[in-house]
Formats: sequence, C-alpha cells, structure tokens
Amino acid sequence: MHLSLDLPNAQATKDLGIQLGQILAPGSVVLLNGDLGTGKTTLIQGLGKGLGIEDIIDSPTFTLINEYADGRVPLYHLDLYRLTPAQVPSLNPELYWEGVEVSPGIVAIEWAEKLPYSPPEVLILDLSYQGEQRRVEFWSKGPLGKAALEAIAQKNQRPHADLSC
Repeated sequence: MHLSLDLPNAQATKDLGIQLGQILAPGSVVLLNGDLGTGKTTLIQGLGKGLGIEDIIDSPTFTLINEYADGRVPLYHLDLYRLTPAQVPSLNPELYWEGVEVSPGIVAIEWAEKLPYSPPEVLILDLSYQGEQRRVEFWSKGPLGKAALEAIAQKNQRPHADLSC
C-alpha cells in the first residue's frame, strides 16, 4: 500500500509523528529514508510525544541506539547514518523488531536504506523536499503497516481511494 502527504513545515512533520505514536501497535517497525534535513528526527520526536514519552528525543547519530521505556510502549530509535550496510548487522537490529531481548515496542530506524535486511512487516517513510515543503511517501508491508496507513489516511482526511498498492 502507498500514501503520499505534503508537510508544509516542521510542525506538520512532528504532528504526523504524534499521529503515528497514537496509532502504531507494539511490534511496529518504521523505516525512515531521506536526505539530511528532510525531517526524520523531527518525525521521531513527534512519534515519541504521541507515545507519551517525556524525555528529549535526539538522533542517536553517535550512540546509534536510544531506548525510551516510559511511554505507552517502548520506543527504540536507531540511526544508521554513520554506518555502512556491512556494519549494520553488528548492531543486531533484529533483536528489537523480534522483541528477543527487549519488551515489544515501536522500532524507528533512520537511514534505513542502509539495512541489509528488514523485518517482514514494516512501515516505510520516504521523506523528501518538494520545492519549499517536505513530502512523505508511505509504503507498507504486512497488516500492521497497512492498518497504520489506513489510520493515517483517515486522520488526514484522505479517502480510502487515495491508498494504492
């Protein structure tokens, strides 16, 4: 499934993240792609707010993974910017989306295009600039992603017909 939304400013990007935080189910994986400055971290800050996380959410560019356990469900924020695809497996990101050593939560991965593999169910957000505003293209794989896309389309007053596979 696919959905596109225009985001006229940083607050709209954060608001979209808040919506995601309110609707995503535990076990959801959000993969964020986009150039520097397209709003990946801003969206995840909104996601944390939507989950009820009160901590300041910064991009874990140097720490690589930040864990926030005080929300509706935990948020696991990974940033792969400084890594090559060959280095990513050493982080064992699958432990987060499989819930092997952590409580089931929401996994949000910046620079996800560097993942050499991904979980079977994902919500993919491609952020870009279209002129002076940001644009997000959503793609989903699996029922959790599809449900999230349908809820986002509904919250943003997009008829079901705007969703395409």
